[in-house]
This record gives sequence, C-alpha cells and structure tokens, in this order.
Amino acid sequence: MKTLSENKRARFDYEFLEKYDAGIELKGFEAKAAVLGRVNLAGAYATVKDGEVWLTNCDIPPYQPKNMPADYDSKRPRRLLLTRGEIAELIGRTKEKGLTLVPIQMYSKSHLVKVELGLGRSRKKADKREVLKKKAAEREIRDFKN
Repeated sequence: MKTLSENKRARFDYEFLEKYDAGIELKGFEAKAAVLGRVNLAGAYATVKDGEVWLTNCDIPPYQPKNMPADYDSKRPRRLLLTRGEIAELIGRTKEKGLTLVPIQMYSKSHLVKVELGLGRSRKKADKREVLKKKAAEREIRDFKN
C-alpha cells in the first residue's frame, strides 16, 4: 500500500469515529497523475447524493497539461465506490448533527487508487490545543531518550 496523498489537516481538525476504504472513479489521465502523487486533498470533503457518495473539491492536476481535454476541471466531483450497505449506513450517519465525511488519505493498492474516508466530528479549539500539548510532550520524551 503506497500513500499517494495525505490530508494532515483533517487528522488535526477532526476526531474520527469510523473509517471506510472506497474506490474512486477517475479518468485515465487523472489516474496517472494520482499514481505519481499529484493529488491535493486539502479542503476536500465527501457528500452523499441520490444514493451515491461524491468526493468534492479534491484537486488532481492533469498528467500532461498540454495533452488534456479543453473543458477539464481539476476539482470536479468524483464518484466514490462503496458497497450498498456502507452507503446506506453513511446516509444515516451523515444526517446526525456534527458528523462529516472527510478524505484522510489517497493510496494505491494493487494498481487501484483508493481513498480512506473518515466519519468524524469536528474538534473544538480546546481539544486541538490538548492534541498539540500531547504531541509536544511525546516529542520531548523521544528527544530525551536519544
């Protein structure tokens, strides 16, 4: 499993309750660009519409900029491939107040591009400070041992 892109800000901003692995529907030149790691998940989110899950605002620039369709939008919504049971569960869970579906990372698994989604609740400012303090303490302990 090779990580192509990671949304580090999502790990800081959200507390994840559940994680899902989903396939993603890409065009050929988008898949080539994604395998090279030219993916930006910052600001991306997933929504459930008409029984399908869509990844919105994920930026995948073209593989060859001069050899692409004229009407290509690098931030177009892309369909995520999940089972019917997972989609039904997500429909119910995303309607709960405060829960958001956020892409955590994009990775390749046996020549397929996959997206790890997290169903998470937004952290409050105090919780974010607590996370920063915990990381700083762990860093000091690790440095002291070395």
